[in-house]
Amino acid sequence: MANELDEVNGPINGQGRDVAVIEKQIPVKVGAGSKIFEVLLWVLGIVPGLIFLICKIKAGEYLSQLQQKVQHDASQIDNYLEQRVVILQNCAKLVDKAIALDEETMTKIAAYRSGARAEDDGMRNGIAQKAELLDRSINVAFEQYPELKAHEAIAEAMRQNSYLQKEITAAREVYNDTVNVWNRDIFSWPTNMIVAARRGYTTRIPFSIAKERKEQAKGVFF
Repeated sequence: MANELDEVNGPINGQGRDVAVIEKQIPVKVGAGSKIFEVLLWVLGIVPGLIFLICKIKAGEYLSQLQQKVQHDASQIDNYLEQRVVILQNCAKLVDKAIALDEETMTKIAAYRSGARAEDDGMRNGIAQKAELLDRSINVAFEQYPELKAHEAIAEAMRQNSYLQKEITAAREVYNDTVNVWNRDIFSWPTNMIVAARRGYTTRIPFSIAKERKEQAKGVFF
């Protein structure tokens, strides 16, 4: 008997295939067979019926707890995203401040160095001294006002941003794992599936990235 999936003889898709998360929630439904199954348990006796009733109660508790875990895992992503937004906002402000400071500094230094063509060494030295004084005054300002240490702050902000991005990725993995458990267990027949159907539960959609980000990931970086 041949293998159902023959990686040697194909068929093979030479063009490749890209995958995407389907944005659809599938409701849990049970048919008449599940109803007949429950009735038969009671027909067989009170004990089988009571046992299944207890199982349904436990299944309901389990699914409720699992639903809370999904929400908890989602909130973790939100927390890290909020922190990252704050970091990026602060970094943007620091970048703006750094660019303005650098432009002003470079403009003044350029003016001192080339604003007037030096006719002799004395004038040239005077321009150099003014530039040196400007550089020194900036360094003094950096020491007196830590918030002006824009470049160091930017580097630290980017380190925090990198850390938070890793935490967000890890939190998304945890969320998707929990969603996978939920989507699997609500269709576990008979107990979970019957309870989920009567409560109107549906599958949950795992995390997916935006189309623009997927296109960027396909780009050439080097």
